[in-house]
Amino acid sequence: MKQNDITKKIDEKLQGSATRYTQAPENTKKVFIESYGCQMNMNDSEIVASILLKQGFNTTDQIDEADLILINTCSIREKAETTVRNRLKHFNKLKQNKPKTKIGLMGCMAERIKEKILDEEKLVDLVVGPDAYRDLPNLINELEDGRKAVNVLLSKEETYADIEPVRLNSNGVSAFVSITRGCDNMCTFCVVPFTRGRERSRNPESILKEIKNLEERGFKEVTLLGQNVDSYLWYGGGLKKDFVNQPDEVKQNAVNFAKLLDMVAREFPGIRIRFSTSNPQDFSLEVIKTMAKHPNIAKHIHLPVQSGSDRILKLMNRKHTVAEYKQTIDAIRQYIPDVAISQDMIAGFSTETEADHQATLDLMDYVKYDFGFMFAYSVRPGTLGAKKLADDVPHHVKLRRLREIIDKQQAHSLFRMQQFIGKEVEVLIEGNSKKSNQHWMGRNSQNAVVIFAKTGKEQPGDLVRVKVNDCTSATLFGDKID
Repeated sequence: MKQNDITKKIDEKLQGSATRYTQAPENTKKVFIESYGCQMNMNDSEIVASILLKQGFNTTDQIDEADLILINTCSIREKAETTVRNRLKHFNKLKQNKPKTKIGLMGCMAERIKEKILDEEKLVDLVVGPDAYRDLPNLINELEDGRKAVNVLLSKEETYADIEPVRLNSNGVSAFVSITRGCDNMCTFCVVPFTRGRERSRNPESILKEIKNLEERGFKEVTLLGQNVDSYLWYGGGLKKDFVNQPDEVKQNAVNFAKLLDMVAREFPGIRIRFSTSNPQDFSLEVIKTMAKHPNIAKHIHLPVQSGSDRILKLMNRKHTVAEYKQTIDAIRQYIPDVAISQDMIAGFSTETEADHQATLDLMDYVKYDFGFMFAYSVRPGTLGAKKLADDVPHHVKLRRLREIIDKQQAHSLFRMQQFIGKEVEVLIEGNSKKSNQHWMGRNSQNAVVIFAKTGKEQPGDLVRVKVNDCTSATLFGDKID
């Protein structure tokens, strides 16, 4: 079957991204960084590039030039880990021509398989976890002394709030800003709490300062990032779980996500604000009302549900029911009628029956998501699911159910995109279309890709009006309105 627009989106979410630039004339060493997985990983790579820039490393997209090769990893599913292992083997072959080149593993895989990949498979020289990037200068010194270097310790405080990320692969228009790290939810399918630690949030002042810097450099769109972005809570520093023990005065002055979102939108009215990823249990009416109040907050919500079956949601340790999820969807559409909603969905979770699967399809029919990221369940070692639940749905059944979910999403995506035909949309130009340098590519507030012909009067970063005249399930096509 020919790959469709929906499966292309899935592949794009997990594909690697290599560094292209960052130069300091006095630096003599070069680092090649390749990132996999979520937007948080991409932002982490930008933090690492900033740290290494001060250690004499310029970034490069030419791997054969690199003195240090870093691969920022994802453990969300087995395919991602297989891809990383294959890349590490490729990197090691390159070392035959440049034996002094060092290879490092960063990110979620670093904590989970540090001994195996360092000592048994001997694929890397350095292993560093998501909370230990400040230690990279020391680890690199250990490498230069002929030793292998490891630091995967988790932190209760680290947010990298004082480090201005180097914007890798930047289009000069859109940027990521991390506001929280870690996750407390302990979903049984997810390894994040074990690889990224407990939830802690950044000082809002540091967030505003970073966005101000981006605004001064001409950026027009910012995405606020967190494993569970709606769980943001600043009460002076510390883990979210400790907030309950704080005195009343501290609680009254705390800044939650809705307040932060309001602060950012008011402070930067000329910047389009996005955020990701949300968790249904924390997505509040206060956030919905804040979105409805500010025109510069994008009308798109990524609200992963994972399954349409209450029984499966309970096994996943999700803290919401299908009925509660639907209530949230109804409230979103009440306050923001033209909102786009996207999803994450897992097919074939432990003990999933045909009735459970049909419940997922029924929920999709209820919501009619604009787009989504869909996967067949794969057990992640170290998770509660791996320890307590049987992976008992046959592989071919998982794939068939996934195919049905993807097909339904394809139909719903086309339906949602068709609603734009004949209408005017506001588009933030990001750059050239991938297929033609005679056309611009941008996104509307609902995060739909829009392609339109150049007129010679616009440039990346401009907000323009486009009348939509055609679409696919993933792309709008139209003409700029002068």
